[in-house]
Amino acid sequence: MKILIIGGTGMIGAHAALHLREHGADVTVAARGPISDSSPVARFPLLTGDYTVPTFTREQLSRFDAVVFAAGQDVRHKTADDNPESFWENTQSVGVPRFAALAKQAGVGRFVQVGSYYHQLRPDLADHNPYIAARKAADEGARALADESFTVCTLNPPSIIGAVPGASARRYRRMVSWAAGNEPDIPDFAPAGGTNYMSAAALAQAIQGALRNGESGAAYLIGDQNLSFRQFFQLMVDAAGGRRVITERDEPHPLLPDTAIIQGRGNTLAYEPDPGEVRRLGYARDDCTRAVEALVDVVVTAAH
Repeated sequence: MKILIIGGTGMIGAHAALHLREHGADVTVAARGPISDSSPVARFPLLTGDYTVPTFTREQLSRFDAVVFAAGQDVRHKTADDNPESFWENTQSVGVPRFAALAKQAGVGRFVQVGSYYHQLRPDLADHNPYIAARKAADEGARALADESFTVCTLNPPSIIGAVPGASARRYRRMVSWAAGNEPDIPDFAPAGGTNYMSAAALAQAIQGALRNGESGAAYLIGDQNLSFRQFFQLMVDAAGGRRVITERDEPHPLLPDTAIIQGRGNTLAYEPDPGEVRRLGYARDDCTRAVEALVDVVVTAAH
């Protein structure tokens, strides 16, 4: 199967690219610019383009059997200079369905969108959060294109644990340094609340399962382990060799600010994925501890 991964140089896309190639797929990664030599997908075929503008063409997409969309941008990507309405339209509510429609017109047979769990788990959050509303529109807009000729489904995962050299490794650098005990100015507590977590490796498995067995028009709420933020912070400390116990306080924390806790500090987004859907997609469970250890290894290695 010839597969194009939009966002293939990012953390989720790179994990998916490596996993799919390992299982025999012919994988091309798409990105807005050249691939860094340190990237794990540096030697993959590259298609340069930007779905938000957009610059991809039907002719470019026509040579692929399937497309994995793993480039949906979130609040971390929006700058203070961006107009919120146009940003969410271009990156989510308009940009994603528009790109899916282009893939359909190009004759691509299968389309897997990697979305986010908020709107499927808590639809009410989309009523007042523009980001979640845009994610919901992107999900529903792409799936509305499903028919006998175009199998499209969405995976809506929770917080993903993973890193590859580059932006994702840099994003975790300070947290790993703190976990190892090298940031005395950062306090040893976690904010109250929690969520579901899932490894990037398990998500890559789910992407492969969706390409093979995904039901056209379906949205899958996927996930792995429900952890408090304290438990997640403790996993980081243990993996980094920090040798201390993390407590919980209902206070803001610099490593997980209130703006990053969509459901609000002190609240928990916990759920169990449907067992039948887990079997259909074929992804691993109970993988978070291993994933945190792998994340720490990537960040430490990238720093040296």
